[in-house]
Amino acid sequence: MTPNRLLITGFSNPAVKAARSLREKKHRKREGRFLAEGLRLLTEAREAGIVPEALWLGQQRDPHPLIDALEVAVAARGGTIYETTTDILSKISGKDNPQTVLGVFEDLPTSLDALDRDRSGIWLVAQSMRDPGNLGTMLRTCDAVGAGGLILVDQCVDPFSVEAVRASMGAVFTVPVAQAEWGDFLRWLRTGPGQLVGTSLNTSSDYRGADYAAPCFLLIGNEAQGLPPAYEAECDLLVKIPMLGKADSLNAAVAAAVMAYEVLARQS
Repeated sequence: MTPNRLLITGFSNPAVKAARSLREKKHRKREGRFLAEGLRLLTEAREAGIVPEALWLGQQRDPHPLIDALEVAVAARGGTIYETTTDILSKISGKDNPQTVLGVFEDLPTSLDALDRDRSGIWLVAQSMRDPGNLGTMLRTCDAVGAGGLILVDQCVDPFSVEAVRASMGAVFTVPVAQAEWGDFLRWLRTGPGQLVGTSLNTSSDYRGADYAAPCFLLIGNEAQGLPPAYEAECDLLVKIPMLGKADSLNAAVAAAVMAYEVLARQS
């Protein structure tokens, strides 16, 4: 084996323990690392110029040119390639039927000041988002509509959790993600152009008849409570998505997608 390729068959190996620990937020924060699982996700990352520092491969995997490309990329950056058993991959990923390809990546932090608001006419802003599936879906929506990025306000779920990364279907590698408290976000927003549009039940303005400026920052509230009144008061525009059935609101990620495509249509 080459120096950067190792065979691991023991559960007690320190590399296994280190990779497995990244399933927990406190360890991700401490190490500045996160996990991504599956050939599609890792290929999306590689094509975006982001290569894992460690690549875990199942010994029983089928040959695939995309796996070969990943191995070449990891070796070129001086990373480590681990070959291991399905049981160990299951222990690392926390899944009974793990993918045969798993990567350990360095964090992808983005500060508000590093964002270029001229990058796009649409941005998504999530306030106190709790569900990793919703967050991952919002990242996919950002990618789909060409949004500039996703800004997480207040205490949101970790965008680099295994669940959120999986739900993003690779968009976590293509969409800038910034995190900030509400006051910091608002100060940053008001230092330049930007229309803050909130979704709310406390308005009669239909989202289909509104005027959206660019760049438009779509603010989506917490799944259970929606936007706090103080946050709604800071919005330049509040709009409502009509509900024709018994439900009073859409899922937060679905609402974000509906809004984003409407803004995209209005701005085009």
